[in-house]
Amino acid sequence: MSQFYNDSIFWIEVDKISPNPFQPRRDFDAMELQSLADSIRQYGVLQALVVTRKEVQKEDGGIGVEYELIAGERRLRAAKLAGLREVPVLIKDGEEDDLMKLELAIIENVQREDLSAIDRAKAFKKLVDDFGLSHGQVGKKVGKSRSFVTNTIRILDLPDEIQQALSERKISEGHTRPLGMLNDRPEEQKVLLTEIMLKRLNVREAEKMSRRIAQDKVRNKKYIEDPELQEFQADLAESLGTRVNIERFENGGVITIDFLTNQEVRQLLDLIKSKKQITVSVEEESGLSEEMPEDKLSNTDEDLYSIKNFSL
Repeated sequence: MSQFYNDSIFWIEVDKISPNPFQPRRDFDAMELQSLADSIRQYGVLQALVVTRKEVQKEDGGIGVEYELIAGERRLRAAKLAGLREVPVLIKDGEEDDLMKLELAIIENVQREDLSAIDRAKAFKKLVDDFGLSHGQVGKKVGKSRSFVTNTIRILDLPDEIQQALSERKISEGHTRPLGMLNDRPEEQKVLLTEIMLKRLNVREAEKMSRRIAQDKVRNKKYIEDPELQEFQADLAESLGTRVNIERFENGGVITIDFLTNQEVRQLLDLIKSKKQITVSVEEESGLSEEMPEDKLSNTDEDLYSIKNFSL
């Protein structure tokens, strides 16, 4: 890495500093910028920006100087808002190549945690695609693990709807991993995204639900294509207000009902009990028990509690 000019700080007019074309950060919160501008107006710029210096020939034959920002765009924008004419800078000695400009901009933002997950993913991908770095090499440059870089880049494979939810902070970066497990199942992926946002699922809850859906795909593939079972599943899910899965075996089957809280289980039990009370009430009103002979009633009771009439 090249050195700074005498390790000295220079004061440069803000209008002479052009932005870093490789700046990975695209979104700057207006309120945060205004807050920083207020602080700069009162205390000044406390940390110097980093720029490169290049001499260019003017049309009249003279020599002019241009400065290109490497690090500190947020401070530069806030300084302009604060009305500053000049800002303190450190000037990098020597020409910086495009890779170095991108690296420094990414490193500064990653260290300050200023990059959004989407911008970080795009920056990492640019290092891989445009400069031929491996995920491990990117990790070393930004002080992160190879798996962190890989998982970050995978965010860009998610549908736009999920990326937008992440940008708007409706979901966290941790939620993108379980959502990514369902890239080959877009409908279930949308359902899980909705569940995360409406029910405020944490990452662990989302991972459990995603894993269960993925397992159901393998385990129930030959059954889920049954139109009648699909209809049953849809009706049950609509009636109960949660995800329902039906698994069919040679003899019988299993119905799985998702829930998040004890309250949801309690509501399900109340629903079952209310249905049972309605059934008993209808039978009493019909007078079936009074008209049935005693010996028939006795047999009916035995049949009622026989295990052969129970199914799960």
